Amino acid sequence: MATALEHEHVRPSADDLDILRRLAAGETVEAVSRHVGLSERTVRRRLRNLADGIGVDTTIEAVVYAVRRGLI
Repeated sequence: MATALEHEHVRPSADDLDILRRLAAGETVEAVSRHVGLSERTVRRRLRNLADGIGVDTTIEAVVYAVRRGLI
């Protein structure tokens, strides 16, 4: 798998950043899905696609990626 540094050109969408922001604030995927009006499955799929796109393995790493880059 490629590293996050190889994905510097990848920019999460505003919706993805909202999901990450809510997770960083301690919301569960269930709560996030209610707030953004998507199913839990869709939120999880978006998180997986985002993690793949930025070159990380977990949702926690995706949140850290966004925080360290000042995205959230």
